[in-house]
Amino acid sequence: MSFKADTPSVLFVCVKNGGKSQMAAGLMEKVAGGSVTAASAGSKPGSAVNALSAEVLAEVGVDISRNVPRRITAEDQNQADVVVILGAEARVDEIPGTRYERWDTDEPSDRGIDGIERMRLVRDDILARVITLHATLTTA
Repeated sequence: MSFKADTPSVLFVCVKNGGKSQMAAGLMEKVAGGSVTAASAGSKPGSAVNALSAEVLAEVGVDISRNVPRRITAEDQNQADVVVILGAEARVDEIPGTRYERWDTDEPSDRGIDGIERMRLVRDDILARVITLHATLTTA
């Protein structure tokens, strides 16, 4: 796979850019250690990062607590090698030349699991997907 820059880049997108996409970008930065660039954005950004998302990432050494949700732009997509859309609700107008993936992540609340336990399960699901994506972007 050829990349748009020296370092492969991933843009993670969800609706509010307050939870899943922020978690995915933070986890990719930790996993990649500089070998992949990660960013996040939302289709309809909220006002703040989800506190439980920040808390469960802090448990694994990732700090997203000061991040600010922002709206996705065409430039974001043009710069990214891969745009990962998290969840069924997020909508993105796809741009030619950029690879898109949709991750239908685990939703523990469908099984009656809420709060911090829900967010840990979401984190772990996203982490497993991030590790797989990182491997595909960094293996020749």
